Amino acid sequence: MKIAIVGAGIIGVTTAWELASDGHEVSVFERRGAAAEEASFANAGVVAPGYVTPWAAPGMRVKVLRSLLSSHGAIKLRWPLGARDLGWISRWQKACKLETYLANRARMQRLAFYSRTRLHEVTEARELSYERSDGYLVLLRSKREKKLVQPGLEVLRAAGSVFREVDADEARRIEPALSTDTALAGAIHLPEDEVANCRQFALLLKWEAEALGAQFHFNCDIAPLSRATPTSLSLASGSPPLNFDAVVVCAGLASASLLRPLGLRIPLAPVYGHSISAPIRESLNAPRSAVMDERYKVAISRLGQRVRVAGSAEIGGSLGRMNPAAVQTLYKVLHDWFPGAVTLQSGVQQWKGARPMLPDGPPVLGASGVPGVWLNLGHGSSGWALSCGSARVVADLIGGRDAGVDLEGLGVERLHLHA
Repeated sequence: MKIAIVGAGIIGVTTAWELASDGHEVSVFERRGAAAEEASFANAGVVAPGYVTPWAAPGMRVKVLRSLLSSHGAIKLRWPLGARDLGWISRWQKACKLETYLANRARMQRLAFYSRTRLHEVTEARELSYERSDGYLVLLRSKREKKLVQPGLEVLRAAGSVFREVDADEARRIEPALSTDTALAGAIHLPEDEVANCRQFALLLKWEAEALGAQFHFNCDIAPLSRATPTSLSLASGSPPLNFDAVVVCAGLASASLLRPLGLRIPLAPVYGHSISAPIRESLNAPRSAVMDERYKVAISRLGQRVRVAGSAEIGGSLGRMNPAAVQTLYKVLHDWFPGAVTLQSGVQQWKGARPMLPDGPPVLGASGVPGVWLNLGHGSSGWALSCGSARVVADLIGGRDAGVDLEGLGVERLHLHA
């Protein structure tokens, strides 16, 4: 088949690879000048399937309110809040029911474990190297945090995650550079989880897809799809239409406007995150892999000769405006755990990205309900962890094969949309 993919983030690139591997004629269109320039650019890089869970959870509303009142809270509301944001918040609140949460958590974790397996298969088959390291350590600053994390450990057990609770001494043996000046009550060690450079993987896989014949077209802002000819693409600035047998929409936040003329109202909203990346000054003072500060929800990751610190979740505001308080929190957590690990005088990259999130958590995969139009979108903060599995699922569905994972609840019908 002749297939177009709109979007060349980690979701679009993995989808291109899988479809090209299946023998399809693939063309990818991206509005940016290169692959993985938006939400895939400088995320935390953590692949931890057991921790892939919906935001919409019982008790989450209270946690959000507490976070709003904390100077270093992980979740913030920013002005302006538009109608899209307010509508998203309303739908998110409705999805916080226990039954809804349990179903969506199971959906996301099935896909996440399948995706990690597929990631390893692709990595081994193509011999890819992308600043990867094993292990994930969740740091607990107090006895209260150790108590509060217990329900989360039940989630990990139910998901089949391999983990163990360790005391402070054992945590420091796993990550010897952890500062002894910061109180540490214990940690959760997940030895089978990992951290890796999402953008580097995307660029490598893009080259592999091109070797199979996939074509990537950059600086191509695609116009909204037409109900009359939904598998034809034109530039937003105007161009003759290009006709395809199928179109796969993987365009993150832009997916909503692309699909609206087809009668699909996808409730996507940007949830902004921040990161800083800095060169390592002394390797022995840097993390070996990835740690998560449970109190501040900030991840510190080793990516080759750099350390990346990522966190915050902001609803509202704008992509172009960095939040100084969020960046300050990242520096604080880095200094608490790994003081002196990086050079901050030069070479520091500050980044803000927009995670394309659906209010109830899981992405939407598969047929849109419009003939020839397929969806792979709404992965939110878990795009890297879900990308390889999502791409394989969509490729299997387009090819008329059974997917390698239970797809219940991952289709567009979950959102109660009508094309």
